[in-house]
Amino acid sequence: MLKEFQEFISKGNVMDLAVGVIIGAAFGKIVTSLVDDIIMPIVGAIFGGLDFNNYFFRLSSNVHSTALADAKKEGAVFAYGSFITAVLNFLILAFIIFLMVKAVNNLRKRLEREKPAAAAAPPPADVQLLTEIRDLLAKR
Repeated sequence: MLKEFQEFISKGNVMDLAVGVIIGAAFGKIVTSLVDDIIMPIVGAIFGGLDFNNYFFRLSSNVHSTALADAKKEGAVFAYGSFITAVLNFLILAFIIFLMVKAVNNLRKRLEREKPAAAAAPPPADVQLLTEIRDLLAKR
């Protein structure tokens, strides 16, 4: 069983997947920072100067705080600002992944076009002989 596990782990697909997950997690943090630290403050400024993550509805009469983190401690809240931020995060990440896949596909197409055409293999001896006979008969 240990040998099978070693074979499974050493396959290229497993390693590629592991690298993809690690890079994806790191890239996700970059996108989260982009949205939280750059885009959402601008959107918040446009919509009244507040932190967009702190937009919520109070669902409990015990909630009196204006900051989302404190309001969650006091009771139930409907945090639509956090949801909108998460959706924006997803859309940006999906768009960037789309651009990356598109670039890779374009690169593959370009490499396929640039690949020299394989030289045609010589025809089998019997086909070559029949072609010569045909040509001789055509000359008569």
